[in-house]
Amino acid sequence: MAAAAAPRGWQWGEPRALSRAVKLLQRLEEQCRDPRMVTGPPSLRDLLPRTAQLLGEVAKARREAREDPEGPGGADDFLAIYLANLEVKGRQVAELLPPRGKKDVNQDVFREGSRFRPPLAKLAPLFSHMHAELSALFPAGKYCGHLYQLTKGSAHIFWRQYCGVRCVLPWAEFQSLLCVCHPVEPGPTMQALRSTLDLTCNGHVSVFEFDVFTRLFQPWPTLLRNWQLLAVNHPGYMAFLTYDEVQTRLQAYRDKPGSYIFRPSCTRLGQWAIGYVSSDGSILQTIPLNKPLLQVLLKGQKDGIFLFPDGKKHNPDLTELCRVEPYQRIQVSEEQLLLYQAMNSTFQLCKICAERDKDVRIKPCGHLLCSCCLAAWQDSDSQTCPFCRCEIKGREAVSICQAQERPTEVRTAADDSRNNCHQEAAEQKLGPVIPSAPSLLPEDQFPQGPQDKGWLTLGTWTGGSLGAGRSDQAEIN
Repeated sequence: MAAAAAPRGWQWGEPRALSRAVKLLQRLEEQCRDPRMVTGPPSLRDLLPRTAQLLGEVAKARREAREDPEGPGGADDFLAIYLANLEVKGRQVAELLPPRGKKDVNQDVFREGSRFRPPLAKLAPLFSHMHAELSALFPAGKYCGHLYQLTKGSAHIFWRQYCGVRCVLPWAEFQSLLCVCHPVEPGPTMQALRSTLDLTCNGHVSVFEFDVFTRLFQPWPTLLRNWQLLAVNHPGYMAFLTYDEVQTRLQAYRDKPGSYIFRPSCTRLGQWAIGYVSSDGSILQTIPLNKPLLQVLLKGQKDGIFLFPDGKKHNPDLTELCRVEPYQRIQVSEEQLLLYQAMNSTFQLCKICAERDKDVRIKPCGHLLCSCCLAAWQDSDSQTCPFCRCEIKGREAVSICQAQERPTEVRTAADDSRNNCHQEAAEQKLGPVIPSAPSLLPEDQFPQGPQDKGWLTLGTWTGGSLGAGRSDQAEIN
């Protein structure tokens, strides 16, 4: 019997490239072992061994694969781009650190204010993004990029319609495809968009990076408008800052409560982290869970929390972005109508409280419930769907069409309350409608201050050292 063909990636020397990348990461890990290299997350000391381990799992899975069904833009292309980028970035880190076995060389890197610190600080979140991307597309080492589910439905439809099963595209091609839906003028604006989207700085856009971008700058209809107002024009936006760098920057505004800056979270990609000076001069950092940033900033401005972006007097007006978010319409099928009538209920009724109608959909699993129940669920520090335990990556306002009631024979009962929650997610039909209510959430769903459970507090800066909240950094940054 003829031997099975080797995976296509093996033809361009993938095994050697993977082995070389793992060895490079192991050498860098040795260079980072000095205790003085300990920093707040993202930390190279933690990321380097985790990335090396994951690449080892990728190599094993690729070696054992019997076929490679992926075409252009699939696993082969992604790994070729990824490994080349990893080698470049790894060598940049190596040049900034003391050589192995020569601890007396390049000691300046350990000094605060050293010229080596800023480039190292920028490379740490970049390695964090690269690890997160590899984990998302190769969970446990096995390629799943062709099956990746984007969190926002409209973004998922766009990617699959225009990019197919590819998981990565060159920037120039992606730019032309995006402009079909969201035109962008060439020049500085396009360059700024590229720097925001291309988290791993490799000249390509992956489905994972696009997912992060569309979560940050939702909703889809005004995606690039949101990006321009929040990232390009807003003085409070900071990119590639770590937790510690935010603390340092806000230190200059401790005598100006209401000063704030915001940045994409380094370890919870797709969510925002906001640092601000509280009324008592403390510096706090918080992640508003699964809420659009513009809503959080507007509410914080109203409550006197977010007043001075990066200490400046002018706070941009974001209210225009709140008028255009469409609700999604969910139609009740005849089968669902009969099923719920048999249970003396309705499809619209929230199955948790049985008091209010469903008005929100959890992303990405698609389960429906009322916004009050979702808020209460998340306030109990639970960030998974109450129905299927899938991680909650977002939420979407929905409006359920009222089906006309008609006489029917009541079905024999309870056969089936069967899988009603999963039917809701699987059988819904979507279409945009004009909002019947303001797109801002009701007042009682917003945090009234940093102590509210709807906000995830990262830590408190009290001066030269961090308070008790500092321990949260390792999990959330």
